[in-house]
Amino acid sequence: MAEQTVTITSGDGLHARPATALVQIAGQYQSDVNLEYKGKSVNMKSIMGVMSLGIPNGAEVKFTAEGSDEAEAIEAIVAKVKEEKLGE
Repeated sequence: MAEQTVTITSGDGLHARPATALVQIAGQYQSDVNLEYKGKSVNMKSIMGVMSLGIPNGAEVKFTAEGSDEAEAIEAIVAKVKEEKLGE
């Protein structure tokens, strides 16, 4: 299993547009990709799941992936988080 913890620094938190971009990236991988926040874990390939977490500015989230391309999936998602200036 691959995982990476990120702090969301965007003033708007993880809102619809960047969440959609992250879901699209997760969908490109065979691995099971999840997003964890406050003890709750959702499938990163589901926009409704991601949005249901209501992730605000300052939140610490963990991306996890398990499968044949888990490392690549996490790397791509974290790169997108940084590219969109969502977190660090």
